[in-house]
Amino acid sequence: MKNVDMRLEGETLVITVDLAKEFGASKSGKSITIASTEGNVSVPEHEEIKIGLNVYRKK
Repeated sequence: MKNVDMRLEGETLVITVDLAKEFGASKSGKSITIASTEGNVSVPEHEEIKIGLNVYRKK
């Protein structure tokens, strides 16, 4: 994962992304990647639950 922190607070999933970071252009070159799970990943302590996250801005 790039720039994504996930944790549970009780049964609530909390996702933290630093919006000041950037990881360069996307594969298409149309946007700038800020954060990504880089595909589907399991939620902490809930392996059967998956999440896929992409945070980006237009170029």
